[in-house]
Amino acid sequence: MRTRQFALLLAVPMAMCVLNGCQRHSYSETYYMVSNNLDLSYWQTAITGFNSAARQYGVKAVIAGPKNFDAQAELQALEDAVRAKPNGILISVADPTVLQPEINKAIDAGIPVITFDSDAPHSHRIFFIGTNNREAGHLGGQRVVDKLNGKGNIVFFTISGQPNLDERLNGYEEIFSSHPAIKTAQIVDIKGDSNVAFDATQRLAPLQGANKIDAFICLEASSCKAVGEVLSRGNVKDRLVVAMDVDPEVLDFIKQGVIDSTISQKPYTMAFFGLKLLDEMYHYPPNPIRLDYEVNTFSPYPVFVDTGTALVDKDNVDVYMQQAAAAQQK
Repeated sequence: MRTRQFALLLAVPMAMCVLNGCQRHSYSETYYMVSNNLDLSYWQTAITGFNSAARQYGVKAVIAGPKNFDAQAELQALEDAVRAKPNGILISVADPTVLQPEINKAIDAGIPVITFDSDAPHSHRIFFIGTNNREAGHLGGQRVVDKLNGKGNIVFFTISGQPNLDERLNGYEEIFSSHPAIKTAQIVDIKGDSNVAFDATQRLAPLQGANKIDAFICLEASSCKAVGEVLSRGNVKDRLVVAMDVDPEVLDFIKQGVIDSTISQKPYTMAFFGLKLLDEMYHYPPNPIRLDYEVNTFSPYPVFVDTGTALVDKDNVDVYMQQAAAAQQK
């Protein structure tokens, strides 16, 4: 009788453990985050989110990819990740043309792949987590319209061929289509090199008269700091600058009045949530893994998880600076 009672007592916590999933995770589980430009503050924030989720679950997180913008180097990192046969891959796609075949190869090998921040929509990836980039463009575009009173010459800084940036540009252009007096003077492809933005701003900022550039719009993070630096050094105060992301330098320039505003994203959330969803797929795998879930009415997955955006200007910049300081102390 005592033996039976003891066995019963032992069975209860074991059953609770199974129900609560305390045996679910293991450090032998490995999840990869693959991207490029990893030295940027934006990506360091994403890495923090990915690692935080891994610590919470007790699994292994591996960060892979080049420190600069290099789609071919990112492809090599993805190929290495696929060969390692991890439990899941979270990838931000620098160039879909370059990376799509290897994403498909990973899926065909049974490795769950989620894209984040920048998508490869025609690949076999399961779904995308990130910003609604067209809406981000709408948000920035309306700011430009309001600040320029619907009239002026503008310059965009972008990286050509990167899907998320192309979508942002489309969002801006959709807003400007209703304001024909706002004219795009130039779209500068920085090719992942902020020095290109610096040099272009130095060339364009002195223009006056009909050729004067009234607004500089940065569709990605690294160009914003370069534009702000040029205008700050030249003490140029009559140009509108709308940036992207909440790098510390950008927030400082907003505080100083050099940059008007920026569009914030949530790279921490994208990566944190991305690892958790990969873990879910590993433990409860989709069957089949290769399926066009976008056109499946009974899909267990969304097509797109929107992590949100917000406009940051002088009115709320202190809140974002305080958040960054608090995160560094953790």
